[in-house]
Amino acid sequence: MVKFNRFTLSNGLRVVVHEDKTTPMAVLNVLYDVGARDENPEQTGFAHLFEHLMFGGSINIPNYDEPLQRVGGENNAFTSNDITNYYITLPSVNIETAFWLESDRMLNLAFSEKSLEVQRNVVMEEFKQRYLNQPYGEVMLKLRPMVYKNHPYRWATIGKELSHIEYAKIEDVKAFFKKHYNPQNAVMVVGGDVDTEQVKELAEKWFGSIPAGEKYNRDLPQEPEQHDERRATVTAKVPLNSLYIAFQMKDRLDESYYVTDLISDILSRGNSSRLHRNLLKEKQLFSDIHAYMTGSFDTGMFIIDGKPLPGVTIEQAEAAIWEELETIKNELVPVDELTKVRNKTESTMVFSEMSLLDKAMNLAYFELLGDAELLNLETGRYIAITAQQIQHQAQALFRKENSSTLVYLAE
Repeated sequence: MVKFNRFTLSNGLRVVVHEDKTTPMAVLNVLYDVGARDENPEQTGFAHLFEHLMFGGSINIPNYDEPLQRVGGENNAFTSNDITNYYITLPSVNIETAFWLESDRMLNLAFSEKSLEVQRNVVMEEFKQRYLNQPYGEVMLKLRPMVYKNHPYRWATIGKELSHIEYAKIEDVKAFFKKHYNPQNAVMVVGGDVDTEQVKELAEKWFGSIPAGEKYNRDLPQEPEQHDERRATVTAKVPLNSLYIAFQMKDRLDESYYVTDLISDILSRGNSSRLHRNLLKEKQLFSDIHAYMTGSFDTGMFIIDGKPLPGVTIEQAEAAIWEELETIKNELVPVDELTKVRNKTESTMVFSEMSLLDKAMNLAYFELLGDAELLNLETGRYIAITAQQIQHQAQALFRKENSSTLVYLAE
């Protein structure tokens, strides 16, 4: 159980406090309810560009890292298709420094042509290195538009194309900031050696006077159910042929999410998982194979990706994967196998509650999903899953007409 208190400032900023007196450290985590799905299709990559811009200094603090390093703090951030998350860890005696830093950039990010230019170049370089010039780097840039025809998940967090970042104008960037980076669009979690009254005072002092901003009402085109098998083949400069099969799955709050997550573990978690044991070890068809899901807030993707060994055709590899999927659809998962994956999941959950930063991030994430208390219900949801539910969900998920298959052939 992760205990917490919470309150909301008059400007709409939601604050969650997790008191933990067993550590001398504190975490301040600010989660903004904005991701790549909130971008204009003609201006993609902005949410991720912002993650970089937010470290470029604010009006009163030209160098973000310096004051933090002076008080023994560290910081970082990440962006996904759904959220943007910033966090600071530091000794709890210096917690006010974190409040000062985060509030200043929420209120007054320093927008200059120079900072935009610098960060734009950093992001463009990242786009080239990680996506365009890396073997298999473009997989998500190609797979997403196969799975999504309507929803803005059809582009990756980095953006749809390089030119969107290259030609990002300062007025567009400012408008994006004004729309999304405001108190009522954020959840702040403060955890560690702190007490709730102190956090209330600091939150009022540093964030209370920030204008709420206009309420952003998300109204995204949702993805209709898929009823057609989709396929594409690409030839690229990659070391080995590679195969990706993506299935459309329900959104993060759907009951089937937890069942689907366990299915990915049965298929691919650890050396005794089915795909690893049967296709890698026994049949020796693949050098590498994985099953995982995106866990997106809206319609998600369940992906199986594998690299067939030299001499194994794509057809053989694909048939072998489908054979495994048919098995999980047609036969109940044995009790001991189900117990094992449930136990692994439970231990992962318990382990993630040991790290202060993980706890803070999880509380923010679930508060954004609707209620931080959901974090404490997670483990129970996995433990309650039955073999019948797994079979039923596998039958709903693993259908040819719900699949998008991307084949990468080595030149």
